[in-house]
Amino acid sequence: MNTTPRFPENFIWGAASAAYQIEGFADADGRGESVWEMFSRQPGRVFENVNGSTAAGFYKRYPEDVRLMKELGLRGFRFSVAWPRVLPEGTGTINAAGLDFYDRLVDELLAAGVDPWLTLFHWDYPQALYQRGGWLNEDSPRWFADYVKVVVDRLSDRVTRWMTLNEPQCFIGLGHYEGIQAPGQRLGLQEALLAGHHQMLAHGLGVQAIRAGAKKPARVGCANACLGVHPATDAEADIAAARSAFAGVSAENLWNNTWWADPILLGRYPEEGLRAYGAAVPRVKAGDFETMHQPLDFFGVNLYNSKAWRAGGGGRPEPVAREIGRPLTHNLWELSPEGACWMPRFLHERYGLPVVITENGVCNLDWRARDGQVRDPQRVDYVGRYLEALAQAIADGVPVEGYFHWSFLDTFEWEQGYKLRMGLVHIDYADDCRRTPKESFHWYKQVIASRGASL
Repeated sequence: MNTTPRFPENFIWGAASAAYQIEGFADADGRGESVWEMFSRQPGRVFENVNGSTAAGFYKRYPEDVRLMKELGLRGFRFSVAWPRVLPEGTGTINAAGLDFYDRLVDELLAAGVDPWLTLFHWDYPQALYQRGGWLNEDSPRWFADYVKVVVDRLSDRVTRWMTLNEPQCFIGLGHYEGIQAPGQRLGLQEALLAGHHQMLAHGLGVQAIRAGAKKPARVGCANACLGVHPATDAEADIAAARSAFAGVSAENLWNNTWWADPILLGRYPEEGLRAYGAAVPRVKAGDFETMHQPLDFFGVNLYNSKAWRAGGGGRPEPVAREIGRPLTHNLWELSPEGACWMPRFLHERYGLPVVITENGVCNLDWRARDGQVRDPQRVDYVGRYLEALAQAIADGVPVEGYFHWSFLDTFEWEQGYKLRMGLVHIDYADDCRRTPKESFHWYKQVIASRGASL
């Protein structure tokens, strides 16, 4: 058996979550509504017409969950603050009970030796602000910055790892353009890109608020979704094709890497995007890019699957057709660990920042067996493959600082409701949210303790 660690000694072994997906108690202690309450009330929007009012009950049971994190050996726990739990109307009066919850959570994590990695926005936009125009309102960046200041004032004496907004490709692209997630809008391209422009301004103002108010030195990053690509072979032509695909922008959708990252990391929209979106590109006001482009300490990327690219005729990049019968997860994403090697490389090449895998995991069908155990061998295999690929990226010199498994607990998986299981810990929603660590929990514990040698 190999006993050589495959990851650096200071590598952050983590697991991730989001407030609306695990907290439950959505109407407790003065919390305001988010767009997900509105969305979930519309029949047929969410699988089985459920919502996040139950979730995993983390709001009340977090001490039990933090004990499990300590048992697992986590070095970091990524969680989000629910904006409407802190500011029920999105702005104005602070809900002390809501802010107190996160205060207690941070103390509990630190006492267990788990570093809090705080995401300021993970999709639960305040309904009150949505009714005032939401991300289309030019005041929305300032609303976000004011909220960030409240959280930073309270928690930055202990929290030192911050992320601004999670996956703009999703909450703008899927929520405001395709309409399949909250708030369920199908805006025109011009309006959707304007909403995206405003969220990038919000990111910049949020970073400024963290830097200005942090009571301890802060490391600040983003947490973007990933359009994963990798070369079909190690041939230089195929690597160049994959690199080109990494930077590509299609006029057909908002799902890409560079439109959402170049403004905040390079201070400009990518040329590929300007060509693709044409007249729909937002008008850039004086100072916009300067606001968006704030110094960051790491690039957080949520990476699940990847597509192979090769050099086609004339050297033009072309995608490789998916093999018939290729392994698929329960939500029909491809098993494609190659992206965990190549995407950190391409990201670091373009942006020059250390990379943190802020989400990676697999949708599975998990239940307690007759003996009470939860066996999820597919998750063990999936994560093992991705970690091996990530170890190769590190061995090749890519600065990867951490890995956060999505998710720590089974969660409310947005429009999929409670159909999908992605946690290391099984939640029995029918049995008072009973917790059962899965086979993958015990496997990941060994990986962490051995720094990857057990892989």
